[in-house]
Amino acid sequence: MHICFLTNEYPNKEEPHGGIGTFVKFLAEKLIENGVFVSVIGIYKNEESLKINGVNIYRLKKSDWKFAKFYHHNNKIQKKIIEIQKELPIDIIEGSELNFAFFSKETTYKKVIRLHGGHHFFASEEGRKTALWRSYQEKISFKKADYYISVSNYVGEETKRLLNYQFNFKTIYNSIDLNSFYKSDKKVEIQHKLLYVGTVCEKKGIEKLISAMPLIKKKYPNIVLEIAGRDWVTNKGESYIKYLKSIISEDTTGSIKFIGNIPYSKLPKKIESAHVCIFPSLAESFGLTLIEAMAMGKLIAASNIKPFKEIVGNSSSIVFFNPFYKTEIYEKVSYLLSIEKDLLRDNSRKHVFKIFNSEKILKDNIDFYNSLLKK
Repeated sequence: MHICFLTNEYPNKEEPHGGIGTFVKFLAEKLIENGVFVSVIGIYKNEESLKINGVNIYRLKKSDWKFAKFYHHNNKIQKKIIEIQKELPIDIIEGSELNFAFFSKETTYKKVIRLHGGHHFFASEEGRKTALWRSYQEKISFKKADYYISVSNYVGEETKRLLNYQFNFKTIYNSIDLNSFYKSDKKVEIQHKLLYVGTVCEKKGIEKLISAMPLIKKKYPNIVLEIAGRDWVTNKGESYIKYLKSIISEDTTGSIKFIGNIPYSKLPKKIESAHVCIFPSLAESFGLTLIEAMAMGKLIAASNIKPFKEIVGNSSSIVFFNPFYKTEIYEKVSYLLSIEKDLLRDNSRKHVFKIFNSEKILKDNIDFYNSLLKK
């Protein structure tokens, strides 16, 4: 079996990347270990071909066209697919919600969309209007795809509703190599240290968290919030971190630190150092960073969005808050900082290793792919 993933986030070494890149790398390398041939095609800053842990990666150079970059990128991807097909026929191509808009409906390979949350989904979750052109592309892409996987029940059902398009999807949760995320040692925790890990952008709710910091600092003068993750460029072409720094109140300036991207290999140590991990997202389709913190048995405060609640289930291992109310953020963080909560720590770790077991989720993916080859 030969599977090709379409993604612009596949990491090389310790490059900054998001949750999709983390998951695709995990899945691709596990598939290789199970005898599956894997290729990855994406659009990157520079053109290069790599082979990392058995995965063939084709990085195509970003278009320098002033207009219709999407058309140029699609042509590059289609050309590369044809080249790869001549060497080893592709059985399945998996991409995101927008990837198949300009593919042919009839292809020799199966086209799979893995729903990580597309344009319609996040526009709805963030309360903004969809862009006409991206909306059109996404609707066409779904009609040209053959099969669908969703990373959560919520994102699958919401996408069906928003697109007004009926399709059957299989929910397969994302996972990671849980063995890298060991049980945290409380002795190395830094008291009253909060940690956020993830891309620093508006939908992650970091602005809401910053607004609650004066209340938290008033009760806990030694509080420190570390914000770890890559910066985001706004629609105006400006740094989102720069904007966040401009709104920090004078009394919390020294308590909020932007520490940039953390190399993935060093992430467990960084998570271990935190007293409380906090995820104030306004919109998510899943949440790998949440799973990473849970796997280490950390105290966690998170926004009460439905994908997070789906991840946690009935494990009662996380404290939830409404991210739009700073007093609620303050209250839940204070609760976790006030006294020890060993039961929460233990419940988190047990739940993750039961529901997001790496080998089980790998098997679910392989079984799904094999079922497509029989159709």
